[in-house]
Amino acid sequence: MARTERQKKPGKAGRKRNQQPEEMPARREPLPWHQPKEAEDDPDAWARVQAIMASPTYLQADEDVDFLESYETRGVRLQIDYLKPELQLQRRNIEHTIVAFGSTRIKEPRAIQRRVEALEKKLRRHPDDRELRRQLAIASRLLAKSQYYEVAREFGRLVGRAGGDDRLTLITGGGPGIMEASNRGAFDVGATSVGLNITLPHEQYPNPYISPELCFRFHYFAIRKLHFLLRARALVAFPGGYGTLDELFEALTLIQTRKIRPVPVVLVGETFWRQAINVDFLVDEGTIDLEDRELFWYAEEAEEIWNSILNWYEHTGHPLLN
Repeated sequence: MARTERQKKPGKAGRKRNQQPEEMPARREPLPWHQPKEAEDDPDAWARVQAIMASPTYLQADEDVDFLESYETRGVRLQIDYLKPELQLQRRNIEHTIVAFGSTRIKEPRAIQRRVEALEKKLRRHPDDRELRRQLAIASRLLAKSQYYEVAREFGRLVGRAGGDDRLTLITGGGPGIMEASNRGAFDVGATSVGLNITLPHEQYPNPYISPELCFRFHYFAIRKLHFLLRARALVAFPGGYGTLDELFEALTLIQTRKIRPVPVVLVGETFWRQAINVDFLVDEGTIDLEDRELFWYAEEAEEIWNSILNWYEHTGHPLLN
């Protein structure tokens, strides 16, 4: 509420969120607190009332942003960070989700191709620039991995077609790259999909293919992860960086320890993942068990990913949709 609004005389301010509806019948006789103290009795009373109403302590607790952002109210913020998307997902009858995540840097091929061409042009003008050569090498490797944008998009289409009445819905982190591709695939076939954005210190935008009523922004990574897994029936991890690894290992740990019921975990791009994570080394070193190596498998194409998820459910005797 603006400070100027709080300073207006009672009765002249606009209706606020928790006041009675305007259609409620008015009292014939005002109650004593409907008007401030008469100026005839104390000329300075109204100025003091204004000072009181302007004080932060007079703000109703749920309207006091500074209070809500304080260290002491973190528990309340955690609750509402969870509750707002949870209620909307319930209203939309979304019971099960397929989680897709991966690098924000693996964009559609033509976007990365433009980057490669721009760097090649610069390098022709500055052939001895080592930093340009490094950037071009990285951009070229990203261009090679841009095939996964198309795989993720096709996978989003498969999930979207299977979802039908939204009981099974694709869910991503809501950002660019692989997340955009997955949401875009669902968008291609007219299906809804969910995006879970996170508040970061720098400006960001959700990708344009998320269903607007199912795009949420979280303050806490922990609550965002909770919503990733709360309805998850499978997790599909495309090549990615720290964020992808964080989400992947969180899920694998919860499955390993049986904090959640096992679900299919598919790593897309075996060559990438075998270099990024040497799981066989962990087994040989005795830091994980051999059966922990069986918590996931590799795939390359969208149909292969989807069919392997369906086969997992058929093998375990549990339906993908309850």
